[in-house]
Amino acid sequence: MRQFARNLVAVREPADGVLGERLSTAAVTREMIAADLTRKRRAEIVDRVAAAYILQGCLDAIGRES
Repeated sequence: MRQFARNLVAVREPADGVLGERLSTAAVTREMIAADLTRKRRAEIVDRVAAAYILQGCLDAIGRES
């Protein structure tokens, strides 16, 4: 994720409110708990889901700027 952020900054100034790793992890964890996923399953997928959450936030921000 850090490398992705560095690459993104190299080609485009990040929008205000770009999500951090902790915020995204907390957000997706809350959603997975609400969806009643087991602790084991959450641990298996939280990083991938959080990365997708951050990427979607970046894409949404870029779309709003266009």
